[in-house]
Amino acid sequence: MLVYETKLSGTKNQYEKLDDAIRTGRFVRNSIIRAWIDGEVKSKNDAYKYCKTLSDNSELPWVNKLNSMARQAHAERAWIAIQRFYNNCKAKVKGKKRSSYGEFISPCKIDQDKGYPKFKKYQVRATVEYKTSGWKLSEDRRYIIFTDKFKAGKFKLWGSISLHFYQLNQIKRVRVIRRHDGYYAQFLIDHTRKENKELTGKKVGLDVALNHFLTDSFGNKIDNPRFLRKDETKIKKLQKRLSKKKKGSKNRAKARNRLGRAHLKVSRRRNDWVCKLAQRVIQSNDLVAIENLKVRNMVKNHKLAKSISDAAWYKFREWLEYFGKIYGVPVIAVESKYTSQNCSNCGEKVIKTLSTRTHKCRHCGYEADRDENAVINILKSALNTVGHTEIKAFGENDLCLIGETQLNKPTCGKRKSK
Repeated sequence: MLVYETKLSGTKNQYEKLDDAIRTGRFVRNSIIRAWIDGEVKSKNDAYKYCKTLSDNSELPWVNKLNSMARQAHAERAWIAIQRFYNNCKAKVKGKKRSSYGEFISPCKIDQDKGYPKFKKYQVRATVEYKTSGWKLSEDRRYIIFTDKFKAGKFKLWGSISLHFYQLNQIKRVRVIRRHDGYYAQFLIDHTRKENKELTGKKVGLDVALNHFLTDSFGNKIDNPRFLRKDETKIKKLQKRLSKKKKGSKNRAKARNRLGRAHLKVSRRRNDWVCKLAQRVIQSNDLVAIENLKVRNMVKNHKLAKSISDAAWYKFREWLEYFGKIYGVPVIAVESKYTSQNCSNCGEKVIKTLSTRTHKCRHCGYEADRDENAVINILKSALNTVGHTEIKAFGENDLCLIGETQLNKPTCGKRKSK
């Protein structure tokens, strides 16, 4: 699937109609969650049927204004949240509620614990999703028209992406997103992107940190851009102005919008930077090894949470895996256990604290930067999870992964028997 995003240009009245559609979609999702808690919805089909019940309710005339497929899309969102909760219970994820006999207890008896489906509240960033109906494109593909009963009308699509390269039946969904700086349309296109890449014969290991964002096994280091830290003074000033505004006033809404735009600018710069960096790394190597970091657990350290979030380690990994599939480059995530403690030269364990930035092995005398030592261990561990790393002379990169992060390559040789 490809996701193309363009900005919607319309009038104030049209934006209000989109707000009504977004609010209705949120109401449908929350209603299905409530019906599940009350025991009325027990399956995905029941969620679809409940959409019909809501639209036929004479006390809820606005629900019928939303396109039927859009109501189904929000029913799917509700059921995804419910199914995620059930899967967490089956996997015995910490913090999830279960009965003493390991069976599911009634949803109405479950506390609002971590992982339990929650009701969506009003947020500036919100969406409404359409499937294959409720919208249509103009002949020149520069305008989109929403045809449901909200009558939002015709919007111009602003952006550098052209939809002429794809057939209309390839557009499976259209998602309208409200952000602080306007309204956007995302087109989900059924297309598999593949790019050709010449083999370089290079295999690289990557280690992310806070001082230097990236250290590779060739000794190269990339500084951490710290986008949030650079704009933090401006953001704090905007937060202070927001706190002084009267609640419910238009001036407070304007101040909140300015603050949201500042955060949006930071997140976009950060995402653009890690995207381009990940693409360069994939294009320059035939195998990439990274650490399987549990970022969600790491940000529980409140002294480092802001810096870790600002570094966007997980987003960088997502882009690496995305471009790895496109260019046919294996991206192997290895466990981070002892990668910093073990000596990359002799393999002996050398205990170090986080403040110790130089690796000095008392067994073999090897001395190197802590991150450089770790990244070599990461690459070695990744190569051990590969069946064989032979690069054939005729240009076929024959890399078969047997680890947890296996990427299916179009041409992959057979594994050797052990």
